[in-house]
Amino acid sequence: MLLTILGCSGRSPGPDAAASGYLVEADGFRLVMDFGSGVLAALQTRCDPFAIDALVLTRLLPDHCSDLTALTVLRRYHSDPPYDTTARKLEVHAPSGAPDRFARAYAENDEELATTDLSDVYDFQLLVEGTIRRGPFEISVVRTGSVFGIRIATDEASLVYGSSAELASGADVLLAEAGCGVGAVATTAGVGMLILTHIAPWEDPVPLLAEARAAFTGPVELARQGTSYRIG
Repeated sequence: MLLTILGCSGRSPGPDAAASGYLVEADGFRLVMDFGSGVLAALQTRCDPFAIDALVLTRLLPDHCSDLTALTVLRRYHSDPPYDTTARKLEVHAPSGAPDRFARAYAENDEELATTDLSDVYDFQLLVEGTIRRGPFEISVVRTGSVFGIRIATDEASLVYGSSAELASGADVLLAEAGCGVGAVATTAGVGMLILTHIAPWEDPVPLLAEARAAFTGPVELARQGTSYRIG
């Protein structure tokens, strides 16, 4: 399994820094978790955006999903796409209300909104607690309040995106928002490695890193855009 940080800026993009977006690859299957501001540009440095097989959005806040509108333009209006995007729709797993949320973000005015339906290029599926299989991945979802946690596993590796100790139990890598006692979560879950992400451009990452290392004795790193991690 290969994890690539497409963006890790929290709350908003920063200078040359995209908001949340993470590419996970195994056996030729490409899954993207979150698609915040700037992620589409970062994705294009790694692969053809038409080559992603599924998209999971954990929240409907701009820093987690706003670049879907840019992806829509690409999938609708590219002059020479590699396949018919209306016949091969992109599977998008997202919280309740996502189709309406993205239609409103995409439409320029009320008149256009009345006829805007992004289901021509997307297969929207409601993100709910449970487990599904996509390609080589077993994807498990838990919800804590308004936040979804995601565990992606193959026979050889496991990655958790979130801060649920139960979901992260025994995971090779925990990718979690810095702060909020995430170091203790990593210790309780017994993960192999902790990667801190979602740090706002105006935040100092040094004390956040120190806080996590004080609570977790395993390897801890700050997520950095463009960095890839081989897991398993």
